[in-house]
Amino acid sequence: WACWKTYLGRPETDEIRCLAMGVLGGALHVSRPEEALPVLEASLALEQRHRLGGDHENILVAQSNVASCLSRLGRDDEALVIERMIYARSVATLGVSHEETIRNGNNLTVSLNMNGLLDEAKSFARDRLLPAARGSLGADHGITLKISQNLATALDLNPERTRDNLRLHHPWHRHDPFLISPQATTCSKPRPLCRTWSRGGGWSK
Repeated sequence: WACWKTYLGRPETDEIRCLAMGVLGGALHVSRPEEALPVLEASLALEQRHRLGGDHENILVAQSNVASCLSRLGRDDEALVIERMIYARSVATLGVSHEETIRNGNNLTVSLNMNGLLDEAKSFARDRLLPAARGSLGADHGITLKISQNLATALDLNPERTRDNLRLHHPWHRHDPFLISPQATTCSKPRPLCRTWSRGGGWSK
């Protein structure tokens, strides 16, 4: 709050003022998401007022922040609507193979898992995201590994899963050198995976 108050008197479009708002929202998101949400929504509104076009990268980041906070508050259905919109806009403006599009697609996969849409999460991650990520980023890129991790979560939680599917897609399958260790997906229900603070005040799940 002290950081935000320091720059509150600056013009609304001042970059330092906008950054201070993002820092405040990020700090509150960790321990007080109910207080973070109005700050992040205000940050989004500010970006929308002063950026040309609804697909500007900063706007998409601000929308992702709001979605992340909604999910933290248990409002996963609302977060999913936003994540779908972000991914669609990323595809339209950047293309399916751009790193930001793939990152936003991973966020969408997490939201699908959180809402129990396991079949959609599985097919989206397996058939669309992983080929794009492996082709443009590489099999051992961090985002590619996160997608594989979230695919494994969707398979784990699907009551119709088969042993062959689990062996093929689990990150710790010993014949798949592209994936990661088992500890990251040993959970009893869908949850955001590897959500980290990124440039422009955004989270990546």
